[in-house]
Amino acid sequence: MKKILFIAILFTSITVAQSDNKLPYYELPEASDAFTAGTVAARQVDALGFRFYHATDGLTEKDLAYKPTDSVRTTAETVDHIYDLSKIILNSTLKQANSKESANLTFKDKRAATLNNLKQAADILRASEDISQFKIIFGEREIPFWNNINGPIADAIWHCGQIASFRRVTGNPINPKVNHFTGTVKKE
Repeated sequence: MKKILFIAILFTSITVAQSDNKLPYYELPEASDAFTAGTVAARQVDALGFRFYHATDGLTEKDLAYKPTDSVRTTAETVDHIYDLSKIILNSTLKQANSKESANLTFKDKRAATLNNLKQAADILRASEDISQFKIIFGEREIPFWNNINGPIADAIWHCGQIASFRRVTGNPINPKVNHFTGTVKKE
């Protein structure tokens, strides 16, 4: 069953990846009128999605191969890590255990899958009255949702900043019209 769901999510992600225009998080969705645990957690995941979208938008092979020293991940390896973190976030909202299975995706497909994972997780959180039900599951071990906040979500946001920094070094900075404070992109 888990493999079927994984394949279904992967197929959906790849299908959506066919067009960047359909990818979520070019801009942040409208903020909720209500402040609940679910809407606040969803907004945090949405903010991660927005930052990831723009940190990875337009990356070149040169950008993906860049790493400042031998002891640091390349940008491509950092994208892989964020993709893995997005699966942990999504799996907790789906109440599914995490696995070490990995798909061999292109950068474009991995980017789309990451964005779609985050969008699906945020939508589930936004609709939830009780986010404590969304535990991170590793085998028999269940970890409280709190650890999603200081773990995968915070870690992925950190790494989006790392990608943004690396791409400045390679001469391909993020679009200057992106406003991280408002979650919008300035129109022409």
